[in-house]
Amino acid sequence: MSTDDFLARFGAEGQRQPDPVAAAQQAMRNPLPARFYKEAGVLERDGLYHVALDGKTARTPARKPLAVGSRPVAEALAAEWDAQAERIDPAHMPLTRLVNSALDGVADQQEAVRAEIVRYAGSDALCYRAGEPEALVSRQNDIWQPILNGVEARIGARFLLAKGVVFTEQPAELLAAVARRVEAIAAPLALAGAHNVMTLTGSTIIMLALADGAIDAEAAWQAAHLDEDYQIEVWGQDEEAAERRAIRKREFDSAVLLLMNG
Repeated sequence: MSTDDFLARFGAEGQRQPDPVAAAQQAMRNPLPARFYKEAGVLERDGLYHVALDGKTARTPARKPLAVGSRPVAEALAAEWDAQAERIDPAHMPLTRLVNSALDGVADQQEAVRAEIVRYAGSDALCYRAGEPEALVSRQNDIWQPILNGVEARIGARFLLAKGVVFTEQPAELLAAVARRVEAIAAPLALAGAHNVMTLTGSTIIMLALADGAIDAEAAWQAAHLDEDYQIEVWGQDEEAAERRAIRKREFDSAVLLLMNG
């Protein structure tokens, strides 16, 4: 199987990101192709860093060069390809799938992607707070509120908070301020990373705090799973849920790399 055939079959396509767990599970159901190259590396050419398999530039499903403007991203892509054993398992190639989607989908759908990120801000997870128990309320205030305050200060607008899950509409001026900040995210790679970070954390606020360097990736991941971690402390952790979370974490790490280096 050639590089192009593999990417056409297993690369992430479409304009919107699929659920990473479902994508990984679907990929694992497909017969895995044998590794068809000896080594993966990076070639610098025309101001871009190309992923090269045995010296040949890999291509996306739309037959665009698998090339990026960031050496760290290109090296991480090549490492994914180099880490494959006798069989190539796309479930273990989250960055390749995401970059394919960025180059083939996000590049042509930038405004739609930006608009979706802004829509997420209209029902952001950090704006919906528990009324009880006190331990959870306190934890949300201690961890979420500084993140929220920082984003509000940087965009110059305030979010409305709610208790429970009853929808609270955010002010138009707040969403306009978020849109101005999102407009500054570079496309397509950083924007694709931003979209996936937002999706995997359930929060545009967390994504913006991460993009601004106000929190690091681990703090963002922990903030996104604050409620879940509290429930685990109370009831224990389900093994299948832990496996799904590990898959999402790999997807998250790839998205962060694009957001910060795209």
